[in-house]
Amino acid sequence: EDISGSITTPDVKLNLGGEFIKESTATTFLRQRGYGWLLEVEDDDPEEKKPLLEELDIDLKDIYYKIRCVLMPMPSLGFNRQVVRDNPDFWGPLAVVLFFSMISLYGQFKVVSWIITIWIFGSLTIFLLARVLGGEVAYGQVLGVIGYSLLPLIVIAPVLLVVGSFEVVSTLIKLFGVFWAAYSAASLLVGEEFKTKKPLLIYPIFLLYIYFLSLYTGV
Repeated sequence: EDISGSITTPDVKLNLGGEFIKESTATTFLRQRGYGWLLEVEDDDPEEKKPLLEELDIDLKDIYYKIRCVLMPMPSLGFNRQVVRDNPDFWGPLAVVLFFSMISLYGQFKVVSWIITIWIFGSLTIFLLARVLGGEVAYGQVLGVIGYSLLPLIVIAPVLLVVGSFEVVSTLIKLFGVFWAAYSAASLLVGEEFKTKKPLLIYPIFLLYIYFLSLYTGV
């Protein structure tokens, strides 16, 4: 017999689901010593792989519907406007506020943070006042309604650029935009629970949008 001193490595094959997979000597050694768990690979759970928008809880269709509800607040149009209040979200109002901040820059970048601050604390003031008056509303609902209701001011912004030299026309358009925004917000926040106290909540909402408009026309 020819004894060369070399040892031939045996091939070990595993039967996994009807398929034979060749296993290396190192793998076999680890399995025989009880360390096979080091070689186990966890399967990716397909349910964990969600789209980015779903991960961030962003529903574009819902945001688009709420935008239409704010821009067209007339009940005769058939929109379920209460969804803006009853199903509040954060990203839609934030996008509206940021867009309003962008068109209000006029070279002053500090206005962005200032508008966001007014949105947050102005909504907090409306929320506290509503609760004092007996309204059943959450801060998140107020934040969403106030944010979305900035859309009318965004709509009139390009018009003001065109008619800015006509003082009377410009003033009328500003009043129209403020009334439009205030009506959209008040019609959602001021419910029947306020009864005779409605003006106490409508008035600060109106003043808040006047201040937002003043930030656009010049800080």
